[in-house]
Amino acid sequence: MDFTLSEEHKMLQATVRDLATKKFAPVADELDRKQEFARDNFKAMSELGLTGMGIPNEYGGSGGGELSIAIAVEEIAWGCAATADILDTHLCLCTKPLYTYGNEEQRKKFVTPLARGEKVGAFAITEPEAGSDISAIQSTAVRDGDSYILNGTKVFMTNGDVADTAIVFANVPELGKRGMTAFIIEDGMPGFSKGKKYNKLGMRAATNADFILEDCRVPVENRLGEEGQGMRICLAILDGGRIGIAAQTIGITRAVLEKAIEYSKQRVQFGAPISQNQAISWMLADMATQLEAARLLTHKAAFLADQGEPFTVYAAMAKLTASELCMQASIQGIQIFGGYGYMMDSPMQRYFRDAKLTTIYEGTSEVQRMIISRALLR
Repeated sequence: MDFTLSEEHKMLQATVRDLATKKFAPVADELDRKQEFARDNFKAMSELGLTGMGIPNEYGGSGGGELSIAIAVEEIAWGCAATADILDTHLCLCTKPLYTYGNEEQRKKFVTPLARGEKVGAFAITEPEAGSDISAIQSTAVRDGDSYILNGTKVFMTNGDVADTAIVFANVPELGKRGMTAFIIEDGMPGFSKGKKYNKLGMRAATNADFILEDCRVPVENRLGEEGQGMRICLAILDGGRIGIAAQTIGITRAVLEKAIEYSKQRVQFGAPISQNQAISWMLADMATQLEAARLLTHKAAFLADQGEPFTVYAAMAKLTASELCMQASIQGIQIFGGYGYMMDSPMQRYFRDAKLTTIYEGTSEVQRMIISRALLR
């Protein structure tokens, strides 16, 4: 068993770390305040080929696999978690699934511009009455000749207000409970509109909006997979996305740890730096140990995915472990900073706000425990 990154992975890590240090970290606070989609950051990622990771060159991609994505997302999230969220949605929830489940015509039409970063991708499953229970979606898709007529509302769509292409799930009524089907929606389609943009607690530069489908006519050639395959496709997409979210939380936690170490060495109380206080130093020790464990678990899930081995449970374990660590670490980071950590000009407040979402989206911590426990008790 080799825990060493390949030279290719090390080069990717160094390149993205340099980008995050010089480009993303300096503007993260400003983007957070403005709540604007990080368009310049998205362009910078596309110029490095990051929007096409895991996609073959012939479709505009830069190759690589899940481990490459995890390495890159960690570095991006260290600089700006919202930018990592944008990439995870665009790449893991839209571009790669379109390549995996799309036919040749769909790959050429949709995957290539997405992989090149010429268009922005999104993923739409959540509805007002369907969150963790995705089987409860109410959106419908009725066949009408060579088209489907879609009706319904999707909420909380990351990249939603700027998305050019989205994978949207709806039920084909004739198939009953097994009717969930995936469709490719394009911005500008008659009957498709974007609703309100959300005012979020964290990840504020990864903007969210609703999708509204009102007699939206979607050509049959925009169906992704066959009728009734939507649930299987959706669950598989979320499995891969959870590796990305785990990597994202590792990046945030690493940023928290580095800032906390730096501050603890500088802050003097009772005649000595607070880093010499055992309560503080042990906090840092625990944070560093758990961070390393979460990273190894995430890389194992990515490795299994790259080998074509089952990875659902490990992806759930990685997301659960890394996201809950991220939340706890951000709380401890504020504690180490003390009163300064509670101020809005402290770096810790953004990490804290960003961290909370990671325990919710792409499956709450409770859903991850359900996945893991079901596998144990099968």
